[in-house]
Amino acid sequence: MSGLYLHIPFCKQACHYCDFHFSTSLAAKPQMVAAISKELELRRNYLVANEPLQTIYFGGGTPSLLTSDELNRIFEAIHAHFTVAPQAEITLEANPDDLSATKLAELAASPINRISIGLQSFHEPHLRLMNRAHSAEESTTAVRRAQDAGFENISVDLIYGVPAPGHHIWEADLANVLNLKVPHISAYALTIEPGTALGHRTKKGTFIPPPDDFVATQFEMLLAELRRHGYEQYEISNFCQPGRESRHNSNYWRGVPYLGLGPSAHSYDGLNRQFNLANNPQYLRAILEQGTVPATFEELTPTDRANDYILTTLRTARGCDLAHLRNHLGVDLPARHAAYLTELQAKGWATIRHEVLTLTDAGKLLADHITLELFQEAPAA
Repeated sequence: MSGLYLHIPFCKQACHYCDFHFSTSLAAKPQMVAAISKELELRRNYLVANEPLQTIYFGGGTPSLLTSDELNRIFEAIHAHFTVAPQAEITLEANPDDLSATKLAELAASPINRISIGLQSFHEPHLRLMNRAHSAEESTTAVRRAQDAGFENISVDLIYGVPAPGHHIWEADLANVLNLKVPHISAYALTIEPGTALGHRTKKGTFIPPPDDFVATQFEMLLAELRRHGYEQYEISNFCQPGRESRHNSNYWRGVPYLGLGPSAHSYDGLNRQFNLANNPQYLRAILEQGTVPATFEELTPTDRANDYILTTLRTARGCDLAHLRNHLGVDLPARHAAYLTELQAKGWATIRHEVLTLTDAGKLLADHITLELFQEAPAA
């Protein structure tokens, strides 16, 4: 069930909300491809030996900036050191402005079989506020071109909670995305991170985020409209037509081991985590000149593993299996938090059925707070 994640740390320009690791200088892109290919060799034994990769995910950054030759070089390295399952899900994140007809024809001829397109909005002023490189027109054109190129497994991203006089822009965004008839939609609330352009503007008072109830209303609109059109919410931010979940991301939430490659990429082997250095020049020097992976290793304690399980499962429609938590991770949540679990159910924020704790729609609005309340404290040293 293992997966492979490849972080491509380059973007044409910096989106004003994004705090992921990337560089807007593309000069080192050829060396980065060589380094990621080398890291595939160096870490070929990280996952269970001979277990076929079920998912491969090119994230970033902007993986659609890779040329066909660069993409092919990475695939050659993958196949040289790993076995890829015949029906593996292979996803590439893409920005609309990269998806010309020629580019999509190249991707269609590659092993890529799933495209995740970062639309974010169909409203031009919102795209400019976010400093996106594409136009509102390209949001629609990119998806249509991908469909014409033969891609049927398409996901698109949207951002809600952008300041506006009312909700009509969000209503139009939902109508536009539903008109595209893609099988998967990811929708995220605009989050103001401290080190981003919007974070700096918020601190100066030149950008004012919307109130929480404005964001909550748009989340509720999202749930209602997508359900009305047959989409299932299988994770708080992810919706799909029946049976069309992202296999790669679903495996994250189920605790399946994965190998992450490239600067800032994370890995998880089932017991421990590893974090690659988030610095392009230092990553390149370590891999290409020293033959070592610049990474921090974290051994997960039983408490860490239990909290990870609570964090990830509560975000999903499957919910948190209290029996698994008790029998395999040593945490009896009903015994430790009986009063709080009773309160969650009484307020309509969660349900417990057949020993599975699941958040309701109202509870999903408070998911981060509820999770923190349920986290286990590490035993005293």
